[in-house]
Amino acid sequence: FTFVDVAEKPLPSLLRGFSAPVRLSFPYDRDQLMFLMQHDSDGFNRWDAGQQLSVQVLQELIAQHQQGQPLVMDQRLITALGTVLADEQLDQAMVAEMLSLPGEAYLAEISEVADVDAIHAAREFARQQLADGLFDSLLARYKANRELSKATPYVAESAHFARRALQNIALSYLMLSGKPEVLAATIDQFDTSDNMTERLTALAVLVNSPFTEERDKALAVFAENFKNNALVMDQWFSVQAASTQPGGLQRVQELMKHPAFSIKNPNKVRALIGAFAGQNLINFHAADGSGYRFLADLVIELNALNPQIASRQLAPLTRWRKYDSARQALMKAELERILASGKLSADVYEVVSKSLAE
Repeated sequence: FTFVDVAEKPLPSLLRGFSAPVRLSFPYDRDQLMFLMQHDSDGFNRWDAGQQLSVQVLQELIAQHQQGQPLVMDQRLITALGTVLADEQLDQAMVAEMLSLPGEAYLAEISEVADVDAIHAAREFARQQLADGLFDSLLARYKANRELSKATPYVAESAHFARRALQNIALSYLMLSGKPEVLAATIDQFDTSDNMTERLTALAVLVNSPFTEERDKALAVFAENFKNNALVMDQWFSVQAASTQPGGLQRVQELMKHPAFSIKNPNKVRALIGAFAGQNLINFHAADGSGYRFLADLVIELNALNPQIASRQLAPLTRWRKYDSARQALMKAELERILASGKLSADVYEVVSKSLAE
């Protein structure tokens, strides 16, 4: 097709509505991605432009960290997300999704060699920059949605889900400020919310904060209130296992001694061990290999109790080729130790032997 009377070079919005399930490569530059984030009328493409820009910014920060350079944030991402936050006509669930940066596991997956330390440092820096640059807008959105949550009873409707989603991700950014007013708002949400979504988010925000006294109090209150609800306690374990605060392995080891945890209970193993090894990259991939030794010991123990669960917990170790040479050697050594431990179930043997042979 040839289009005439076009005043300036157009910017295409391709495959609108995710109309074809394909991987599309188009050479958008960052200014174009920022424009699409701010103005595209197609929801999927607007979100996708945000993800592409976020990945490019994060990869640039990762490279800066690896080269020992000061981290410098591309302000275009902050500007674009500021426009998204200010757009009150945009569905709140969409705003929440656009504020969600690509996770560390995804950044590791798309890296040729996953540098766990650089990925974590880059993403945490980006989150802090967004929190600082958008603080007033995030606080305004949080307060407005929180007041609505307080004023209206819980209803399982999409509009309410969207409102809570934006409220909760705003709170997670706001806590990065360390401001007393945000801490007070988080505690209030934890204490007074009438639904588990808001309460668990407040708990997770506290667990990932430097406010240790308030964190410990909230964890104790939550455990006491829900000690007889096994599924809710699974969430209590997972929130702590996934925390990227230092000392992650030690926390998990202590939690394994908790009366509500049983290594014979698959849900508890998934909630605690699975969350730690699968979601907490910076702590699981500790440079000394302690996370790998811990998981290997657990798999050897689980092999005799529940071979299926044991084999599924192995997944993080089987990706050993994705990491730097030092971590590769440590992960491979633990797989070899599992293989040599004797009397492996068919499930565990298959996973370990295939991983080492590939």
